[in-house]
Formats: sequence, structure tokens, C-alpha cells
Amino acid sequence: MELTIRNCNNIENGKIEITKKKLNIKFGINGTGKSTITRAIKYKIDSPDLLKELLPFKYRNSEINVEPEILIDEDVNSVMIFNEEYLNQFLFKEDELISNSYEIFINTPEYKSSTEQIEQLLSEIKKVFSENNDLNNIISDFENLSKSFATTQTGLSKSSALYKGLKEGNKIQHIPESLKGYSKLIKDKNCINWLDWQNKGEQFLEISDDCPYCTSSTTEKKETIKSVSTFYDKNVIKNFTVIIEALKNLGEYFSENSNQTLKSITEKQVGLEESEMNYIVVVKQQIDDLLIKLKSLKGISYVSFSEDDKVEEKLNALKINIELFDRFKAEKTTSIIDSLNYSLDKVLEKVGQLQGEIIKQKRLVRILIEKHRKSINSFLTTAGYKYTVEIITDKSDNYKLLLKHIESVGIINGGKQHLSFGEKNAFSLVLFMYEALHKKPDLIVLDDPISSFDKSKKYAIMHMLFRGKSEECFLNKTVLMLTHDLDPIIDTIKVLKEFSNLCEANYLTTKNGYLSEKRIKKQNLLSFAQICKSALESELDDIVKLIYLRRYFEIIDDLGNEYQVLSNLFHKRKKEECKDQRKEIGNDLMSNDDFDAGNLKIKVFIPNFDYETFLTNIKNKAILKNLYVITDNSYSKLNIFRLIYDDTIHEIPNVLRKFINETFHIENELICQLNPNEYDLVPDFILEECDNFIGE
Repeated sequence: MELTIRNCNNIENGKIEITKKKLNIKFGINGTGKSTITRAIKYKIDSPDLLKELLPFKYRNSEINVEPEILIDEDVNSVMIFNEEYLNQFLFKEDELISNSYEIFINTPEYKSSTEQIEQLLSEIKKVFSENNDLNNIISDFENLSKSFATTQTGLSKSSALYKGLKEGNKIQHIPESLKGYSKLIKDKNCINWLDWQNKGEQFLEISDDCPYCTSSTTEKKETIKSVSTFYDKNVIKNFTVIIEALKNLGEYFSENSNQTLKSITEKQVGLEESEMNYIVVVKQQIDDLLIKLKSLKGISYVSFSEDDKVEEKLNALKINIELFDRFKAEKTTSIIDSLNYSLDKVLEKVGQLQGEIIKQKRLVRILIEKHRKSINSFLTTAGYKYTVEIITDKSDNYKLLLKHIESVGIINGGKQHLSFGEKNAFSLVLFMYEALHKKPDLIVLDDPISSFDKSKKYAIMHMLFRGKSEECFLNKTVLMLTHDLDPIIDTIKVLKEFSNLCEANYLTTKNGYLSEKRIKKQNLLSFAQICKSALESELDDIVKLIYLRRYFEIIDDLGNEYQVLSNLFHKRKKEECKDQRKEIGNDLMSNDDFDAGNLKIKVFIPNFDYETFLTNIKNKAILKNLYVITDNSYSKLNIFRLIYDDTIHEIPNVLRKFINETFHIENELICQLNPNEYDLVPDFILEECDNFIGE
């Protein structure tokens, strides 16, 4: 697929290719726009409105009307991106390593199929609840009623709303003689609002003898008015009326005898007797027991059973014996219980099949857990990390991936506070892989994922991500890896046969806002000695070739006469001043024979070499500056620049001087690298600094 990017941060225009079902590594130096590419892809697929955030700064206050744009020539409907944002959002939560471990590690298609089989076998029980619209409301009402019937070990709780409402009799039914005039208000359905209204006005009675509402005299009625709040607590009445209303609404589920008994208790004129409180406690207990049964049946599912459960015994235990619930022995309650018991009998007819499916599912979970645990822990061991992971489950089948240290038996909650930066990154990549395998996005983007690791850990991570069965890693997935690290390209393209045909690599460069890429093949990854040889066979200017020739002799540790001649040449010494570094200081001048022998060896590589002629040219800054200007290759420009300023290198700013001297002069550490004469590896800002010096 082809991605075209326009007007996104430092990228004004450019294209990159992504080969489907392969690892596509895009290598580029800092400032190329790799993170911009990542964000542009994410916004394009997930949040197109956010693309405007990538508008280049030079256009933000400009009259030029441009819009950030990214075009993808194939349908890409989903993308997952690994970057620092992913780590912060989804990983290392307080009580587990990754959010939603169940979805990632357990809820596979095979597991879903097994779950559907179990749920189908339990559907008869679910059907009773779905076809009885009142049943869910009954459960809710019973729960509220149960809360109001609070009990203790010794009986009915004296802090419960029912006890408070009846401890001195039902004052709604039996209004004190002195307050008979308020009967209609007290018995009205809006009694609570009236009590609140009355209570708020009472405080004004102390100001005058006039009614605060109608200004008529209250001298003779003031004490009666005040006594309303003494007899009637708004909150007690509110909770008590809710209970009474619930008892009325649920009356058809109570037996006739229970309804009569509860009516007589709740309408008493005097407080509760011990036997009456005991009766209420029994009602409360039967409500709670019935609720447990109803809620267990309503919530029955695959998570209701453990692998060791004898399903037939567990289902039979869920049956409801109406004889044990004599307070609810009414026609409607009996009808519901009969239908539930019938549904259980229907399920029990297939109990053997149900038992088999449950055992199969639990065994599958065990296999999945062990597979993922073994895979992750194998990676951690190979990469040298002293951690292991465990996947555990609670009674509700909530699965969590937890962290342990090999020197401790305890679980490390979250892990973020214990893991180093590198360890967090390593864990993050592995966990990201599992989540991506679960979600199956069309495109997977890895934004500079492994550059912070040492070589052994880089390989361990790449092997984990891309080597294995295709359903267990990123093998044969469309993956875009953006990096400024050459190591994964050396491994996958040149060194490791196991990555053959699985990976494609390109070098990204952005020059003057134009993004381009160039393919990296095995033959493009060379040792520095090979790079020097290729330079000598190229069309480069002879002065640049001499620089490479000197480095070639240096890297093969051949410091013979030819090396000594070249070293003197670049130190701008006359023939009679030429020194031999192999001799002791003070007696270190080169002999004529050694000098001539060195010249002859150099001519094998550069036939027109003449020491005096090249010395004159190297000393002539005008010639070097002209050579700098006409040279296209950035790397060659740096070599020429260093020759120009060799005598006054201390005048060059420290950062630029270090960059030239160390990065592009002494760089023989890498076994393999890209040929700088073929790939434009010099950052724009470095070349711009050099141009400025040359211009001055």
C-alpha cells in the first residue's frame, strides 16, 4: 500500500510504501518525521478531525491556505500503534499489568464458541426471566425491602426504618388527638413535602405570634404547631411510608396469612411486641434466602461453575422448595417458582452435555493461561529480566496478568514503580503484541520500539514479536516499524536467515520538506572497510578518495609507508618534513626510500597521485571551497569541510565540531552500516551550519 503525506509538520510532501503481511522497517535519523508519520496514520484512521494539529508552524499564521493530508491507497479501517502514549494509557495499572487481560489472553474464538454452547444449554433458565417482565422488578423491590428490615444477631435492628416507624405505633393510622386537625395532611401522599414545609416555617414562630404564612394569630395554637415535628420526623415517615408501600405492592407474593399478620403489625396503635419483631425477622430471612435463589438463577452462566463442580448437584441445589418459604406461599409466588424449577429440570435433561462443555472450557482456559504464561516468561528469561508473570482468576472469572520477581513469592501490584525504563518498554511491547493479536488491526505501527535496548535484548524482543506461529506473533501481519536504530535492519536484512523474506527495510530522508525513501538490501549493509573500497572505485574527487584510502589502511591496521605518506599529506607537511609515526619522537622523519615506497602503493589505488600537487591543492582553501560547493554527497561535503577548517577547527562551535570529528571521522565501531555515499545520512541542520561557514 502507498501512503502519501502532505503538509504534516516538517513533511510538506512525500510517499512511503508498506508491503502487506510483512515487517516494514523505516530507518531514519532524528528529525526525519517518523513520529509525524505515526500521528498522521492514527489521525487519518481514528480521528480525522485531529489532522489539523499537524499543520506546519509556518502556515499557522499565514494567509496561505493549506491542510494536513494523508492518503492511503487501500482500505485500512483499523490501526494499533505502540508508542509512549500506549504505555501510559493501558499498561501497569494499580492491580494488574494490562487493562482487560481477559479479552487479550482468554477470550479467543474457541473460548467464545465454548461459552456460547454453555449459555445455550442454560437458556431455559434465562428464558423465565426474559418472559416474566415483573420478575426483575420483584427482585429489586425485595432488595429494597430487605434493606429496610435491618436485623442484628438479637433480632430486629432498632436503627431500621421499620422499627423507628413502629416503635410507638403507626402514627399515620393513629394520629394523636391534639393533631387531628392535620389528619388530611398527614394521611396525604404528599405528607413528606408538607412536613418539610411545616418544619421550615416553625422557626419563624419565635419572631412573632403571627402565622409566618398567613399572618393570622397563632397565640393559642403555637404549641400544637410545634408538636407536629415532635410526633412526626420527616425522614422516619419518609422511609416508613416507602416500606408500607412496598409491602402493599408485594402483597400478592405474600401468603394470605402473612399479609394479614403484617397488616396488623404495621397498623398497630402501640409499639412492637417481642413476638411481632421476631415475626418480622423471619420474613426478612425468607426474603433474603429467596433473593439468593432468584439472583443465582438470574445470573447463572458459564462463570457459575468451576471445573470441579458436579453440575447436576449444583443445579438441583438451585431449586426452590416453596414449603421452606411459608410467608410467600401465594399463588403468584408458587407460579414463578414452579416455572423456574421446570426450567432447571429441562436443563438437567442435558446435564451430561453441560458438564462436558464446562470441563472442556475450563481445560481450554488452563491451556491458554499456561501457553501465554510460558511464552512471556520464556522471553523474560531470554532477555535477562528477573521477573515472571502469572495469570490468575477470581470467583467471577475476572482474569488478571500479574507480575512477580524471581526472588520473591509475592505479587507486585501494577509493577510501574518497580520496573526500570527498559523493563517497562520490554513488557509493553510484549503486552502490546498480545492485544494486537486479539484485536486484529489492519495495520500495526511500532514507533521506535527497541532503540533503547542493548543488542541481546533487541534480538530477544524481535524474536518474540516476529518469530513463531503466525497466530501467536506478528508473523505475516502488516507491520510498520519506524526507527532511528540500524541494529534491527542489520539483524533482519543481513545477518539472520530466519528473517529472510519476512522483512523489507527502507531509509527515510526529509530534505527541504520532501519525504522520500530508499530501499535497503543486504548488499547495502557494509563494513567500513567495504565502504572505503567502494569509495575508491566511485566517481568521487581524488581528494575525497585519499581520505577514504587513509581510513582503509587505518581500519585494517596497516600503518605502513602509504599510511604514513597520507597522514603527512593531511597534516599539510612538505616532503622533507614528513614524519614516521612508527619511529621515536626526535628521530621520526621518513626516509626517502619509505616515502617513495608509500607513494608507489598509493598510486595503485589513485594512479595520478602526486604528493606535491595534492599538497598544493589541500593547502588552497579556494580549491577546497569550490570542491565543497560542487560536491552533491553530504558525507563527502563534511570530509572536505574538515580539511578546510583543520587548522582552525577550534573556532567551530563545540556541537558541530564534535559531530564532524567523532560522528563522521572516527566511526569504525559498527561492523555494518549504510554506505554514506549512497544514503544521505547527514542531518540538514549540520549541513546548513557547514554551508554558513563556507559562505562566510
